[in-house]
Amino acid sequence: MTRKAKWVTTGALVLVMGYVVYGSIARVEHECSVCVVFNGRTRCARGAGATEAEARRGAQTAACGVLASGMDESIRCDNAPPRSVQCSTR
Repeated sequence: MTRKAKWVTTGALVLVMGYVVYGSIARVEHECSVCVVFNGRTRCARGAGATEAEARRGAQTAACGVLASGMDESIRCDNAPPRSVQCSTR
């Protein structure tokens, strides 16, 4: 590979990586903090997303990841109503 081809390849890779990072960060417009009570335990977590619903779901999934054991409990916890929800827009 020639020196010029290496520079072109490196430049293209940097541009693609920059686009991926910018695209994933730019869409985060909402942040939520959700507290969930499941099996007698409470856990609060934060989530972020393009919509408020996406941010709430991410926060609840993160909280349930600690509280639930196994797929059945994870599904039940994800469907349980949260004890509290606080959301904000960036």
